[in-house]
This record gives sequence, structure tokens and C-alpha cells, in this order.
Amino acid sequence: MRTAIILVALFAGLQVLAQEKSQITVKNSAVNNGVVIVAAQAGRASFELQCNKDISGCTVLEPGDYVMVRLPKNHGVYDCANVDIYPKSADPETTQKLGEYCVTEK
Repeated sequence: MRTAIILVALFAGLQVLAQEKSQITVKNSAVNNGVVIVAAQAGRASFELQCNKDISGCTVLEPGDYVMVRLPKNHGVYDCANVDIYPKSADPETTQKLGEYCVTEK
């Protein structure tokens, strides 16, 4: 019985740490006062990705398709909802990320 409770607690903890992965399309990118602003879309939802140009992991993305992975709360560089961006056909488990951004829903 005790082992079952431990396994359920472990499984619940892993679900909290699970990362949400989705396909996105980058429409355009711009740099404004040292902040990279990326206009993107996932399905019908539009949003912006932002990062500070002088921080490692901040990349001006070219228009096209990418994989976005939402990081768990309180993970990442920025004090907001953080996401990592990967090439379209990449496996986030084995591929180096293109950048880390703060995501702002529109």
C-alpha cells in the first residue's frame, strides 16, 4: 500500500513538471531598444515572444515554422511565462534550443 502511494505521488509530480509542446509560425521579428520582439501564431492564437538581445539564448528568429516548449512555472530566465524555441522538425529532448523567450498572449 505504501509503495502505491509513493508511486502515485511521484507520477503526480512528474505531471506538474511536464512541458507543453506546440507548433508555431513566426510571422516576423524586430529589435527595439535591445529587446527582440517576435510576432508568432499557433493555430488562430497570436502572441509575442520577447527576450533581451544581450542575454545568451536570445535570437532574432526568421519567419517560418518552429516548435515551442512552454517551461514549468518559475523555470527560465525571465519573470514571466518562459518558452524555448526549437527548429520545426527537432526533438526538444535531443536538440539544442534556438532561444528562450518570455511569451505574451494577445
